[in-house]
Amino acid sequence: MLKIAVILGSTRQGRFGEKPARWILGELQKRQGVSAELLDLRDYRLPFFDQPVSPGWISEPYKDETVARWTKKIAAQDGFVIVAPEYNRSVGGEMKNAFDWVYREWNQKAVGFVAYGSVGGARAVENMRLIAVELQMAPVRHGVHLPMDLYFSMMKDEAPVDPARFAPVQQAADAMLNDVIWWSRALKVAREAAADAKAA
Repeated sequence: MLKIAVILGSTRQGRFGEKPARWILGELQKRQGVSAELLDLRDYRLPFFDQPVSPGWISEPYKDETVARWTKKIAAQDGFVIVAPEYNRSVGGEMKNAFDWVYREWNQKAVGFVAYGSVGGARAVENMRLIAVELQMAPVRHGVHLPMDLYFSMMKDEAPVDPARFAPVQQAADAMLNDVIWWSRALKVAREAAADAKAA
């Protein structure tokens, strides 16, 4: 089974992100051979990164309990779908901080994006793609960018919303999930082969 987590990358009050996050989680759960779970940053109240040594240079996870839980969760996954808003032409601070606390556990894993906000959150996704490359991840080409009219039409709906409301972006979601699953499987095989070779 591939383990793929949907990361809800917003913690603000009245956030919209829970709606697309639960929808894309449901889409992942329909896929055979995939075990999907939701990782909500509200459940991981990470402090601002303030360590003297970056996570790429440490041999054990940081001692902070929340950081340790987050690191363990990231380590357990084979791939990710990140659902995040665009703030001021970039990714929000909570998601950036969640990236920054971890390094090796992100490496050689696929990631796809669902975004919303101005221009469908495209600039936030471009920013996250650059971060993912630096973390030695494999960001997939296809993404889901929620149009502003769709975003505004669902703002006041209770979560979760009817999945049919996401029909305008269903084709994009299918393409993105196909990519994430394909690359997650390929990279899982490659990681396991590298681990076996190292142990031999």
